[in-house]
Amino acid sequence: MKPWSKALAVVLALAVLALGLMWWRDARRTTPAPATPPVVQPVPTAAPASVPAPAIEFPIAPADSASQPAFVMPTPENTDAAVQAELIDLAGRDGVLGFLQLDGFVRRVVATVDSLDRQHAPARVWPVNPTPGRFGTVELSGIERIAPDNAKRYDGFVNFVESVDMARAAALYRWMYPLFQRSYEELGYPGKYFNDRLVKVVDHLLATRAPPQPVPVTLLEIKGPVASQRPWVHYRFTDPALEQASAGQKLLMRMGPDNQARLQAKLAEFRSALVSASKPR
Repeated sequence: MKPWSKALAVVLALAVLALGLMWWRDARRTTPAPATPPVVQPVPTAAPASVPAPAIEFPIAPADSASQPAFVMPTPENTDAAVQAELIDLAGRDGVLGFLQLDGFVRRVVATVDSLDRQHAPARVWPVNPTPGRFGTVELSGIERIAPDNAKRYDGFVNFVESVDMARAAALYRWMYPLFQRSYEELGYPGKYFNDRLVKVVDHLLATRAPPQPVPVTLLEIKGPVASQRPWVHYRFTDPALEQASAGQKLLMRMGPDNQARLQAKLAEFRSALVSASKPR
């Protein structure tokens, strides 16, 4: 396998961290993503010059130079073309075009990882395509709830995620780490370490508990002279505690308990492989 093909297996693995953003994207928009995805601009607080940079908690171990060629950082202008060609070569045109947003894919993954433990995950930078169909509900005992069959919409995506070898993905992620670090600094975090952010977000998602099923939801009333053409996009969790969860945790819970457990198992596998391969500097 060519070096870029190996590296992009990691990108596929990191698509796990989108965790069903397909549904949320479907709920927020139906138009295609812009050709050049805008950069999410968080507002990190700059530390005073006298304060040293924070210590790296999960340093990336160097790649094994005996078994892999040195990673060559592509230019920003060449990254998209290389990523798209190699993703299609690696996973097939139908699968890649069916699940992934290829333009600015690495930046999309980095921005998505950074947003999953926050209240909002900006739709314009997600790395996945919308799920077919629409969000489904059913009335049980006089209460509207997420329909059990709604989880079937994500079967293809979950199967796609489960096909990734996470031990191999972790090793390849370390090899091409400079590309992810560059994207993270461009996102607005100079001097910060993306791998520490990644592990923190994975831990946050692994802590998500599946709520009792089926989950009650409420359709918000949208006032105005024109009726909504897509009213299903306005559903929220009825339980305030669930609705106050992070964007990533709510996405997991909306996918159903079985899909949530399967995705969390792959996340735990990836984290174990990544952290066990790291070593202190």
